[in-house]
Amino acid sequence: MAAGLRKQKKYNWKETNLSLFGSDLEKKIKEASAHGEEAWKGAGAEVGLQIWRIVKFKVTHWPKGDYGKFYNGDSYIILNTYKRDPSSEALSWDVHFWIGKYSTQDEYGTAAYKTVELDHFLKDAAVQHREVQGNESQRFRSYFDHIVTWKGGADSGFNHVEPEKYTPRLLHIKGKKDNVRIEEKQLKRKYINSGDVFVLDLGLKIIQWNGKESNKDERIVAASFMTSLKTDRGGRPALETVDEQGLSENHEFYKKLWVGLFGSKKTKSAEAGGTDEDVKAVEKVLHMIHEKKDHQLSFKQVASGFISRGYLDPTDVFVLDTGLHVFVWVGKEATSHEKGGGLVIAHEYVKTSKHPFLPITRVAQGQSLEAFESTFDDRAEIGSNIQGKGDCVIL
Repeated sequence: MAAGLRKQKKYNWKETNLSLFGSDLEKKIKEASAHGEEAWKGAGAEVGLQIWRIVKFKVTHWPKGDYGKFYNGDSYIILNTYKRDPSSEALSWDVHFWIGKYSTQDEYGTAAYKTVELDHFLKDAAVQHREVQGNESQRFRSYFDHIVTWKGGADSGFNHVEPEKYTPRLLHIKGKKDNVRIEEKQLKRKYINSGDVFVLDLGLKIIQWNGKESNKDERIVAASFMTSLKTDRGGRPALETVDEQGLSENHEFYKKLWVGLFGSKKTKSAEAGGTDEDVKAVEKVLHMIHEKKDHQLSFKQVASGFISRGYLDPTDVFVLDTGLHVFVWVGKEATSHEKGGGLVIAHEYVKTSKHPFLPITRVAQGQSLEAFESTFDDRAEIGSNIQGKGDCVIL
């Protein structure tokens, strides 16, 4: 990874409408692949993972050796091809677009558009997902041993650098069980807290610092991450693991961290670092998208709390917010307007909610997705308890 980056601009992507069709952005995307998208050749043809990065409206292959590593200034498309039934030759697909915290509107807009295009390439058989950095779905996280988010992006001019020329990097490891995240932080003492694990990457030496209240999952992931870095560099880096308690302020780990003129060398408490279980229980809410006679789309809440599978109407599209994940369910008999508006409306809905970074998954009727089915409080037949049509026009 390269270093010496200029300060990045944080794009407020959640305030931007992803309704791209017919826009100037759509035209630029089409121009970039005027003769067909070369990147889709062979996509989804066999079991496995494929990743592409968006660079100047184009879909570019991401090196397999970097799978699980993402730049926070970029957007990516991730395709998982698998067999639902190991004894069958039939393939199934999940296609995700991942939005980095500093990804530009052009980049994540292109990723969203191209995700739909890839689904069309796969005969509309894929389940589509939107992922936001730091709030990835469990399904997405399951593809990787761990997810590493580096600072920068395609526009930062990254090139491979040798360990000897490496500028130190600080990685923050936080979480529990299968939800442990690795994120690059600025090389500053103020980010260190007793509740988490930090890795200082010096190129030819890598130091794991265990906060006195860090958990075993964080320590295990950090150790695995250090080993992977060492392997990537031909086994050359030396690895060292230190514990917060009893560690001298003169240790190399502390000396490499910038304190500032008025900064403090005191390590923050575990509480100051935030809880590893910050997800609070919230009430599920089901909304319906319905095209009226004047062809306007209405968006209406039809249920909250107890959600019956029978509320789903094959002639409409529904947005189910579980508080942890947002699902867009597309009925087989829904109009083309309803089908096309589902993801856009879901995006508009979450960006004004209390949790704008939740993952969004689009599921078509007939597609089997346990994560979606398990959200219902019963196993009623679809359409057996249809609610009234709404009239709250939003599009």
